[in-house]
Amino acid sequence: MNQASLTTQFEAQRPALLALAYRMLGERGLAEDVVQETWLRWRAVEPETLDAPGAWLRTVTTRLAIDALRRARARREAYIGPWLPEPLLEDPASDFTARLETVQQAELALVWVMEFLTPDERAAFILRETFEEDYEAIASVLGKSEAACRKLVSRARTKTGAAPMQLGASREVVMGLLERLMQASAAGDLQAIRDVLAEDVVTISDGGGKARAALRPLYGADESAQVLHAVATRKQGSAAPVLVRVNGAPGIAILVGGVFDHVTTLAPSRNDPSRIGWLYTMRNPDKLWKADRD
Repeated sequence: MNQASLTTQFEAQRPALLALAYRMLGERGLAEDVVQETWLRWRAVEPETLDAPGAWLRTVTTRLAIDALRRARARREAYIGPWLPEPLLEDPASDFTARLETVQQAELALVWVMEFLTPDERAAFILRETFEEDYEAIASVLGKSEAACRKLVSRARTKTGAAPMQLGASREVVMGLLERLMQASAAGDLQAIRDVLAEDVVTISDGGGKARAALRPLYGADESAQVLHAVATRKQGSAAPVLVRVNGAPGIAILVGGVFDHVTTLAPSRNDPSRIGWLYTMRNPDKLWKADRD
């Protein structure tokens, strides 16, 4: 197979491979590195000798992502404050989001929840739930028995099912909650802020030690409301809110001097979808700079 054919065949698979790597890693740069390494390995084989080139590419990408995730764990454990997955602000001019298949299925709440899975659980869960691979294929990717892979997926479902937020909520529900929160915050109304939060809400901000943010997650409506109220009533100067789409869901970006200061999105409560169960705010400039320049 000539170089042009190799490239064409790989590029047809690139969106799915990027989607797989991003869901595994929660980091855009790492996902791109993994897919680039897959490309280098693809060039070194004879595709016509493969029974299923697409399956081969997913296998290599998954195994590389597992290795990358294990290396990243030590760095994330030493991270200043909570580590949150990097947001994908959708922009037609962005090469990454243009190539990423079904951004909507990479919702930040789910990517965050999957941080509590082992690398093998995460891989098995993504391959089964997102890519609908059968257990024979998952077993081949992970080098385990089908029975072991079924247990991995079962454990992953149990762990993700215990999260306080409703995963896969519609954009309309998320937008409605975001509007209520923004209105309450703009009015500086502490009780209204609290009323939109579920009792078991988890509020997380990621500053990475480079921007002001809480150094631990906030648990419960009382604590979260107090902090959100304090932030809302602090003078922001030239701050300007802009409606954005973050990993396919509505979000609010705050621009200061025309530069992204932070991005906020949320997920409804699992027990009470009329209230917020999970609130995400990204302030780390290292995770926002690409969105600012796409």
